[in-house]
Amino acid sequence: MARRYDLVVVGMGSGGMVAAELAASLPLRVAVVERERVGGECLWTGCVPSKALLASARVAHTVRTADRYGISVEDPEIDTAAVWRRIKAVQESIATTDDDPRRYEALGIELVRGEGRLLDAHTVAVGDRRLTTRFVLLCTGSHPSTVPIEGLADARFLTNETVFDVERPPRSITMIGGGPIAIELAQGLNRLGVEVAVLERSPAVLARDEPELASILVAQLRHEGVRIHTGVDIERVTVEGARKVVHGVEGGAERRWDSEELFMAVGRRPNTEGLDLHRAGVETTPQGIVVDDRMRTSVPSIYAAGDVTGGHLFTHSAGHEAVRAVRDMFFPGRGRVSSLVPWCTFTDPELAHVGMTGTEALAEHGADVTVHRLDLTHSDRARADGHPEGRVVAVTVGDRLVGAHVLAPAAGEMIHELALAIDAGMKLSRLASLIHVYPTYATSVGQLAAEAAFAGARRFAWTVRAGRLLDALLRR
Repeated sequence: MARRYDLVVVGMGSGGMVAAELAASLPLRVAVVERERVGGECLWTGCVPSKALLASARVAHTVRTADRYGISVEDPEIDTAAVWRRIKAVQESIATTDDDPRRYEALGIELVRGEGRLLDAHTVAVGDRRLTTRFVLLCTGSHPSTVPIEGLADARFLTNETVFDVERPPRSITMIGGGPIAIELAQGLNRLGVEVAVLERSPAVLARDEPELASILVAQLRHEGVRIHTGVDIERVTVEGARKVVHGVEGGAERRWDSEELFMAVGRRPNTEGLDLHRAGVETTPQGIVVDDRMRTSVPSIYAAGDVTGGHLFTHSAGHEAVRAVRDMFFPGRGRVSSLVPWCTFTDPELAHVGMTGTEALAEHGADVTVHRLDLTHSDRARADGHPEGRVVAVTVGDRLVGAHVLAPAAGEMIHELALAIDAGMKLSRLASLIHVYPTYATSVGQLAAEAAFAGARRFAWTVRAGRLLDALLRR
């Protein structure tokens, strides 16, 4: 008799791994279908290699600018091939420890290699095998999008899925797209000596982040040598000898950008091909699999989490969604997914975001909105570290915190306190009562909250004056 599973997970990336581990710990009978490598996008083509690259780039930049700290050194000699070997070593370290397939098998998870496809609401086919299950969780991720540009296919290009497979990066590169992937890699590659141009069709890069902080970051990147061009309409791509040339219009003028290589970063598409979703009756849109706030698809026994749903395309949101999906399948009550998802673009300084921007809050709440700001020029830690170029922005409706945005070297660490405050419905002034360690970048959060509290206190200054008057009268 064929084995029946409690859960079959399709895809063992960020969402699939945590879902399978949770389900196996309950314990449940779990199988995971994976067509490529355990670890998925995050380990092999996303978070891990890009952050390893940025770490090397940060060291190069620190050495190059060491005279700011009273230290004289030679301009660093950068071996980009060695940097790429280090990236692969970091990946291999994770792949042979935390993401080792044998670790999951030791937990009782059956790893099934191959392409998974749905036969019906309770059956997943992998080659000739049929996996019968109570529930299915689809965690197949996403892949880079492309745009129809004349000559682009013939010129060929890199994406985040291929750039880390080369032995070393090119000496010059043109990035098509101005989202987080492009901007992170643009700064990192530039700091390693690669000539970088970023071409963005929209009026600004990092369009989902707080505009004033994105503008400060863009100025910093341009100062470092990254050429960022916005409002660019790309017309065609040609190959001229060993150079790849992008032809387009910027500010009404014909322009051309030539480099050794092109990098495409214009968004992502869900990995739904080959799943036979229609056969099982799973509803989809061009953005991905349609799910509710419990991560259920249109078929009650089939759930989906992560990039394949077209929601927040982050490792941490994929993990959260997958865990909540498993909770909804097997626990009493409901496992609704949080809509409050913080994120961070890991440039230097980092740009972190949670909740509403000022513009979004004003559109929804009008005159009750206040945008609070504190520049890092007021942070003793930032000045001591030589990084005073950042800012903390908090958005309140009345006194309640609804959005927070940080540009700072440790913004990705700082944002969680602010995310918790938003989730708990706190007033900004409430954070002023929390003692922040001095001197840290997070001290700026306390400073900003204290300024908001002091402003509120000043509204009641008349009570102090009235009290003094009353006291004087009583003493007569």
